[in-house]
Amino acid sequence: MQWLIHVAHELLGTTIWEAIAVILALAYLVLAVRKSLWCWMCAFISSAIYVVLMFEAGLVMETCLNIFYVIMAVYGYVEWRRGTRDDAEMVTVRWRWQQHVIGMAAVLAATVVNALYLQLHVQAARSPWWDSFITWGSVLTTFMVARRVIDNWLYWIVIDSIAAVLYYSRGLVATSVLFMIYVAMVLYGYWRWHQFQSESVAIESMLP
Repeated sequence: MQWLIHVAHELLGTTIWEAIAVILALAYLVLAVRKSLWCWMCAFISSAIYVVLMFEAGLVMETCLNIFYVIMAVYGYVEWRRGTRDDAEMVTVRWRWQQHVIGMAAVLAATVVNALYLQLHVQAARSPWWDSFITWGSVLTTFMVARRVIDNWLYWIVIDSIAAVLYYSRGLVATSVLFMIYVAMVLYGYWRWHQFQSESVAIESMLP
């Protein structure tokens, strides 16, 4: 009960910029689930705001991650436009298990190297191991989203759960609550993209 009271108190103290970033980040996920190109516009603005917020919170890699998100918002928009069929339905794809293994191994390797570097050379860095893991996991998973890989939603479950705890520990309570909501929404996103794919297969099987 005291935890909820503390969260409510912290939410009331949320800055206007963090509130805007949270709303746009939530809009991004809702639109991404619906496979709307507008999700990338929301991601672009939200990430640009978070670049400043994460820098002020002392999360070095999260700052870099949001710079990456800004760039990927442009790439994602272009890639989704390219992956849209003539009937305006965006085509999704699946990765082979070998691609998943390579991707996860790359994330773990990058996390170790990055975290050790932060520990040794960046005194202002906070929670370097979790910060690094979230960053590199998000880099891979954002690339999967941009490439329309269905399994990106499963990766986000793990990343968003860890991120929610990290952001709460750094005083970004509104952002932490956002990522708790994300965990529930990505489950729906995974189911919805599967449904889109099933509907596309059914329609294609009916075509002459």
